[in-house]
Amino acid sequence: MAVYTELSFEQADRFMQALGRGRLTALQGIAEGIENTNYFASTEQGEWVLTLFERLHFEELPFYLHYMQHVARRGLPVAEPQADAQGRILHRLQGRPAALLNRLNGRHIEAPDLHHIEQMGAMLARLHLAGADFAMHQPHPRGLAWWTRTVPEVLPFLDAQRATLLRDELAFQQGLAASGAAAALPHGVIHADLFRDNVVFDDVDGEDRLSGLFDFFFAGEDCLLFDLAVCLNDWCIDQSSGHLVDEQAAAFCEAYQRLRPLSGGELRLMPALRRAAAFRFWLSRLWDLHLPRDAALLTAKDPDHFDRVLRACIATPWHPLH
Repeated sequence: MAVYTELSFEQADRFMQALGRGRLTALQGIAEGIENTNYFASTEQGEWVLTLFERLHFEELPFYLHYMQHVARRGLPVAEPQADAQGRILHRLQGRPAALLNRLNGRHIEAPDLHHIEQMGAMLARLHLAGADFAMHQPHPRGLAWWTRTVPEVLPFLDAQRATLLRDELAFQQGLAASGAAAALPHGVIHADLFRDNVVFDDVDGEDRLSGLFDFFFAGEDCLLFDLAVCLNDWCIDQSSGHLVDEQAAAFCEAYQRLRPLSGGELRLMPALRRAAAFRFWLSRLWDLHLPRDAALLTAKDPDHFDRVLRACIATPWHPLH
């Protein structure tokens, strides 16, 4: 959610009025994130998030926007894309594809406790179940094919030790993907990026309640277990060492399994999928660091964190219980 395309107040005002959302009263660029240009926009009718897509093309976006609409209409706390008078939810602004989303209330939790983690586990299961009948199809855009293309691009920037780890892990994941055990895992639409900064909690009667899921623009079809692995590697990690916190991980998986029990294959392959999730984010952060794009606002993320997480996943495999 960096700002790559700068938008004037007047341009945003015309856009909001054309969608029938009233006159613009405030506009603020959002610095967090790295993929798209995002603004908080306030109008006479409400609070919104205005997104201009920097890497995704018009023909790629209907999957994401209609998936968000699909799960929002099933009662999940997901920002719903706003339609114009003709019912279109994909728009054009400053030559870019654009979408307007309702802004959800809440705040990010930097240090989640078991109460937050259990809610997140249950919400992830709800998301997987809600997407089971989604009719559109698209492969996970940051899956194995992207890893295979991207590793050669970042290898020249790494020292020998990191380059060896990157090559070895790619070979491991390629072998896993070719196995019958991986092919048998339950598949469906995954979010693929449900870090703490893509989830908010709101105070309800003095208690934090999960109130919003964001940034669905890496979603696609893959094994559902990958989504759990992504969450475990962020929500249930000791930040200094990269090691999993067992109590938190167990609470997350137990809450998930109350709604969607994991298969035997998923229980067995959790260590390998946690490696896959750590590898994916280490690789993407290396790519963003060494091959950056220009942006007016951009907060770089540290790739070394997921280097540590990957090494911890390899050194200490972890399996959830039924």
